[in-house]
Amino acid sequence: MNIIETHELKKQYNGNYVLKGIDLQVQPGQILGYIGPNGAGKSTTIKIMSGIIDSFEGDVTVLGMDVRKSPIEIKKRIGYIPEQAAMYDVLTAREYLDFVGKLYGLDQKIIISKSTELLRLFDLLDKADNRLSSYSKGMKQKVLLVSGLMHNPEIVFLDEPLSGLDANAVILVKEILAQLKLNGRTIFYSSHIMDVVEKISDRIIIIDKGEILADGSFEQLQQQAHLGTLENIFKSLTAADVESSHTAKEFLDVLKS
Repeated sequence: MNIIETHELKKQYNGNYVLKGIDLQVQPGQILGYIGPNGAGKSTTIKIMSGIIDSFEGDVTVLGMDVRKSPIEIKKRIGYIPEQAAMYDVLTAREYLDFVGKLYGLDQKIIISKSTELLRLFDLLDKADNRLSSYSKGMKQKVLLVSGLMHNPEIVFLDEPLSGLDANAVILVKEILAQLKLNGRTIFYSSHIMDVVEKISDRIIIIDKGEILADGSFEQLQQQAHLGTLENIFKSLTAADVESSHTAKEFLDVLKS
């Protein structure tokens, strides 16, 4: 049984379709890399699957449930980690995780033990009682990661989760994702960092202008495109290489003028 499934998923804003019929079937235990240019529809897809956006066309099921009919039940069993989130900056990291843990219905003792240990693993325990307003972007991202994982979700949706993280934290997150997969969790991972997607994903989907352009393992995409790296495959499918080269030349011309 597919743990995530979409059929003819479409989404429009003011008559402009940002998703144009996405058909997806994701099996349990996969790490799926979902990549595309800005505005391709990546975040919109994840927000629909997570029950954050409830107005769309087509059908979406997560954990065997219709996201329109059972959004709260789905949210209890998934983790959602965005690039940026509206955090309560007046709270400390410990208070914020206590709040999130209660939303998930966790026992108070479990909230305390998990938040303490997870903050320690991210080297934030000595700052656990500092207000989030004093945190850097990278530190806030670590707290978001903890908040999205502390209830041990069955599916983890990550939308640019490495934004602002230092090199050591990036390595740790990659290892955490690998361990989650080993424990049967499903990871739906959207990122612009190609080498990370290439290394950790069982399956990669390239999306552009609301449509899927490619779907397969990195090895399968390599065989189809004969272009080596994921970045080269991405450029060839989205025409980003020619556009970027032209824009860079124009940029330099402006500097010289």
